[in-house]
Amino acid sequence: MISLPFFKRAEIAPPPDIDAASLRSDRFRLAREVDWQRLDAIVTALEKGRPKRISDEDLLDLPVLYRKATSSLAVARETSLDAAALDYLEALVRRAWFQVYGPRVTLMGWLRRFLGGGWSAAVRAIWLDCCIALAVMIAGTAVGWLLVAQDAAWFYALVPGEMAGGRGPGADAATLRESLAPQASAEGLSVFAAYLFSNNTGVAIMAFALGFAFGIPTLLLLVYNMALLGAMLFVFAEAGLAYEFTAWLAVHGTTELLAILLAGAAGLHIGRAMAFPGARSVLAAAQGAGVRAAQVMAGCALMLVVAGLLEGYARQLVGQAEARLAIGAVMLALWIGYFALLRAPHERET
Repeated sequence: MISLPFFKRAEIAPPPDIDAASLRSDRFRLAREVDWQRLDAIVTALEKGRPKRISDEDLLDLPVLYRKATSSLAVARETSLDAAALDYLEALVRRAWFQVYGPRVTLMGWLRRFLGGGWSAAVRAIWLDCCIALAVMIAGTAVGWLLVAQDAAWFYALVPGEMAGGRGPGADAATLRESLAPQASAEGLSVFAAYLFSNNTGVAIMAFALGFAFGIPTLLLLVYNMALLGAMLFVFAEAGLAYEFTAWLAVHGTTELLAILLAGAAGLHIGRAMAFPGARSVLAAAQGAGVRAAQVMAGCALMLVVAGLLEGYARQLVGQAEARLAIGAVMLALWIGYFALLRAPHERET
C-alpha cells in the first residue's frame, strides 16, 4: 500500500481548536485513503507503460476514482486540511488528468496518421469547396488577362510596382526573357526562399481566415490574386513568351497555387457551414467544419514549405523550359495522386 505523507504531532498538547482540526483531517483522509491509493497505483502503472498490470475493474473505475479525487481536493481546499494531504491530492489529480483526458498519441504518431491518410481524407471531404475555389481562381485569371488586354493601366492597378520589376505592358521581349533566366548559383537563394514562403503563407492564411465572414472575402481574395497572375501572363504572352512564363511558373506554381486553392477551400467550407448550418446551430456547424478545415490548413503549411524551396532553388537553378515544366508536372501528379488515392485507415477497413 502507498503510505500518505503526514506530520508528526508535537509532544506539547495543542490547543483544542488545532486538535479538532487535526482530528477532522485524519477522519477525512481515512474515509478516502483507499480510493486515493487505488487511483495512485493505476496512474503509476499507466505512467510506466504497464497497462497489462491493471485489472479490467480498475481500468473501468479510473474515471470514477479521478472524479472522487477531484472532489476530495475541492473539499480539502475549502476546509483548509493539512498541507501534506493537500499537496498529495493536487499532484495525484494532475497526474490522473493526463491519463483520463490527456493526448493518446505522440507527435510522431499523429504525424504518421495525418500524412498516412488523415490529410487526404480531409481534402476529399471538402471537394465541393475545392471545385468552387478552382472555378473562382480560373475566373480571376481570365479577369486579369481581359482587363489588361483592354486597358494597360489595369496592369499597374493589379500588380504592385516591386513585383512588376519593369515587367509591364510594352516591355521589351529580351528584358522579359532575362527576368526568367536562372541564377548562376544558389548563393543567397535561401533568404529568397524564406521570403517567398512567408509571402505565400500570408496569402494562404488570409484566404482561410476570411472564410469566417461567410466565405465572401475569401472569394474576393482568390479573384484578386489570380487576376494579378492573369495580368502577368498577358504581358508575357503579348511578347511571345507565354510558354516560357508558364514553365517558369510551373516549377513552384503547381504546389503553391494548389496550397492556396486548398486554403481558400478550407475557408469557404467554414463560411458555407455558417451560412447554411441546416438543423444545427451556426456555432455547432462552424465548429464541425473548423476541425476538418484545420486539418487541411495543416497540410497547406507543408505544401507551402515545399513551394518555397522549389521557388527559391529549383526555379532559380533550372533553366530549360522543358525541365521546369517536368518538375511542375511531377509535383502536381504527386499531390493529386496523394489526395485521390491515399486513404485513411478507417476508410480502408470499410
